[in-house]
Amino acid sequence: MKSRILYTKPSITDLEVSYATDAAANGWGDKCYDYINRFEREFSAFLGVDFAVATSSCTGALHMGMAALGVGPGDEVILADTNWIATASPIVNLGATPVFVDVLPDSWCINPSLIENAITERTKAIVATHIYGNLCDTDALLAIGEKYSLPVIEDSAEALGSVYKGKRAGSMGAFGTFSFHGTKTITTGEGGIFVTNDSSLYENVLTLSNHGRAKGQVKQFWPDMVGFKYKMSNIQAAIGCAQLERIQELCERKREILTYYKHGLADIHSVSMNPEPEGTVNGAWMPTVVFEAVTGITRENLQSAFARENIDARVFFYPLSGMPMFSKNPENVVSYDIPERAINLPSYHDITNEEQDRVIDVIRKLING
Repeated sequence: MKSRILYTKPSITDLEVSYATDAAANGWGDKCYDYINRFEREFSAFLGVDFAVATSSCTGALHMGMAALGVGPGDEVILADTNWIATASPIVNLGATPVFVDVLPDSWCINPSLIENAITERTKAIVATHIYGNLCDTDALLAIGEKYSLPVIEDSAEALGSVYKGKRAGSMGAFGTFSFHGTKTITTGEGGIFVTNDSSLYENVLTLSNHGRAKGQVKQFWPDMVGFKYKMSNIQAAIGCAQLERIQELCERKREILTYYKHGLADIHSVSMNPEPEGTVNGAWMPTVVFEAVTGITRENLQSAFARENIDARVFFYPLSGMPMFSKNPENVVSYDIPERAINLPSYHDITNEEQDRVIDVIRKLING
């Protein structure tokens, strides 16, 4: 049998191992926040933002950020129907209602032209999810937010390395969030981060992240509000610090992988991949192929074909409104249509050209019947 091609795995070197070992051996007592503080500082510098709070997950970062904005019972938050549940769950957990809007057929990100019709007197925020490294039309979303006095939240879990008109994804909205899950461009195992340029929002989230204990509170074990426990560990942050030292290399490698796939499929006109409009840089977290409906190729065809070749391939996100916990919204036709004929391709940093060629060959065989 041919060797297994995984769809993703992290790039871990001796540097990550040495930092994690140091944190495990020495990162206690008055040093228990050293790597966390360093990770927050260095990630902020990379992104070009003023403030960062390292968290146990991107979901936790979204939860605290939305809580700090005052999202609560009776409110509505607008987001793309094409999304992972992690973007919607903090809304629901805060007692608010997610309002699902269709996506654009080329970027698979939220369609700005549909947002205004979804705004009501209960709308509290708009979430811009940069899906698979593709960028939302951020200028349009920020303009809508300004018009209606609504904060725009950047869910950048999948967009590390993506750049929109000179600004990094996650740095433009009221706040941004990132994921450092083991599948992401850089990893801390599990983990995430909240980022913002708003000092009051930062202070609020910082307090929420530590069981509601304010930074300036001098009383021991005295919370100032009911908060959360979404803190990243020092050992996780140590791994993250090592990954940040390699971030340019890791981001560039993801782009090389996407470029190789695009070149290998360039002559097949019935497929499309992650776009990169003028003035943007696609962080290329997850190379994705969408087949034209005329090909008749389905998600199930794709899964079977890749499985036969011992290759992992990940399905495109289902529309959240199609999930059993939400009400169906089939008028979001693009969100319902694309997952039926799309697939995520293997893209771990160490994938070889030969392995990518095997993936490309599966696609070619399907197209050629």
